[in-house]
Amino acid sequence: MLHTPRGGAGSGTATADGGLVSIGQVLAVLREEFPEVTISKIRFLESEGLVEPQRTPSGYRKFSTEDVERLAAVLRMQRDHYLPLKVIREHLDALERGERPAAVPMGHQRTSDEDSAHFAGGFEPVAEQLAAGRIGRATLLAAAQVEAEQLAEWESYGLITASEQGDYDADAVQIAKLVVELGSSGIEPRHLRAMKASAEREAGLVDQVVAPLRRHRNPQTRTHAEARTKELAAVAIKLHAALVQSALRVRLH
Repeated sequence: MLHTPRGGAGSGTATADGGLVSIGQVLAVLREEFPEVTISKIRFLESEGLVEPQRTPSGYRKFSTEDVERLAAVLRMQRDHYLPLKVIREHLDALERGERPAAVPMGHQRTSDEDSAHFAGGFEPVAEQLAAGRIGRATLLAAAQVEAEQLAEWESYGLITASEQGDYDADAVQIAKLVVELGSSGIEPRHLRAMKASAEREAGLVDQVVAPLRRHRNPQTRTHAEARTKELAAVAIKLHAALVQSALRVRLH
């Protein structure tokens, strides 16, 4: 039986009568402190080298108490400090080697010389940047909890695109998280190029309808164009989802 101590996933032990536990049991423990964690997230952290569970002869993952506590520490540092996985991994590895690494840094970690210089002068919190509709590269990496190499790959496939100023639309965070989730099931970024192309075509159709309104002389009409764009986009998204579901239903029968 799995025992969950008081005080959160990382404050005690999570064992099955002193033995190893399944990924489902790990999920149940972690969700007490991290309600949004998923099995896909745990698998992703494993793929990034943050935890190395044992495997049964049939290939099932089995996690030790230390594995569960390490996962909780990773999730806590992501949530509280928005740290990249590389920084978290290096910090935890140093602790396991018996070293005394520097205290966990507060705030976001920049990934280039330019970002480091910007960090020295401070930057907007994630929530403020998201509210403004544009976010910086480091903020995107931190908010989506991905590595710079992953983002670069997605950009090469056109899944996420930076502006000429080097920042990103706030939607990039959600896109990044969804790409990671699909990746945990074996759907690689290169497989998603068709979805990107389809989205561009759908956006083009909406734009054809709204473009005359945006060019109108009447300011109220131009304002109406933005609302109309959102309405049409919502309908297009619903239609796209329905078409995908219909296509899958056909394949399953």
